[in-house]
Amino acid sequence: MIQWAIGLALMLLGAECMVRAAVGLAHRLNMRPVRLGLTVVALSSSAPQMAIALRASTQGAGDLALGSLFGGLIFSVLGTLGLCALISPLRVSRPVVLHDLPAMLLAAVLVYALCLNENLGTWEGGLLIGALVLWLWRLLGQARRHGRSWSRQGTPRSLAMPVALAVLGLGATALGSRWLIGATLEVATDLGLSQRIMGLTAVAICASLPELAMSLIALLRGERDLAVGNVIGSNLFNLLGVLGFVILASPEPLSVSPNALAFELPVMVGVALLAMPLFYTGYRVSRVEGLILLVLYGVFGLHLLSFTFGMPLAARLEHWLLPALPLLATMAVFRAWRSWRRRH
Repeated sequence: MIQWAIGLALMLLGAECMVRAAVGLAHRLNMRPVRLGLTVVALSSSAPQMAIALRASTQGAGDLALGSLFGGLIFSVLGTLGLCALISPLRVSRPVVLHDLPAMLLAAVLVYALCLNENLGTWEGGLLIGALVLWLWRLLGQARRHGRSWSRQGTPRSLAMPVALAVLGLGATALGSRWLIGATLEVATDLGLSQRIMGLTAVAICASLPELAMSLIALLRGERDLAVGNVIGSNLFNLLGVLGFVILASPEPLSVSPNALAFELPVMVGVALLAMPLFYTGYRVSRVEGLILLVLYGVFGLHLLSFTFGMPLAARLEHWLLPALPLLATMAVFRAWRSWRRRH
């Protein structure tokens, strides 16, 4: 438990340094808040996930690495966005809804499709990295068209502090991930829990804490675009960049468990699908919708808990949750269609 706490503290310290470095760098480059969230801040928020997944895969804990990535998207959309919307209704710009949210959904579908053969090898990793490069290239093109991508003002000296903070953050994150993974594997062994369950729950939440903190801070400062952009950008970096790099760095192909294919991967795609029409209705998420997202995550967590301990409730929740997400998405699509009709 002490090792877990130290590892988590180091990761949070590292994430804080990297977020501060990212914000300082982006301010010097004169980036818009939403683009800051989608790129620089999102990349910083994804650093703990990268460190954890990479450490787990190289130690032969592939289920833990994949579980943390799949569970991270589910937590960020249902937990982080749900909590932020419950505190204050979220608003987001039209380009994010029309371009970046669909990109997150396509990334989730691509990962699901690649996992269907139950193995992730070199070509799958290269494909994911290529998809990330294409998305970043499109973002850069948008920034250039708007003339807001960077500012040529500033000197190398002005970048010294952000760079120093980034180096410190990377070191603390790498060390913290080593402690956290070691403690997680010990707990999983002692309690008889599978690496997959630990990755979907404890590790996914721990790795997403910097992302949650950054979104909450941005929300409290009135930067709602930054709060939403951070979540979307982090998910894209995790699914395409982190997973792709972890696959390429793994000494052997990562195996995907049948349970992941049967449950968490469909839930991950369903959550990404649900987010699109949810934001399209007036480009906002209300407090009621935020509460619904949190309740859904509670049901997801309850299912994992009951499944782990062999409770009959697990099968009932699974039969309820899998059809519920498409149904909720259909209802949200209908609301989005009505909203579009009113605007046109």
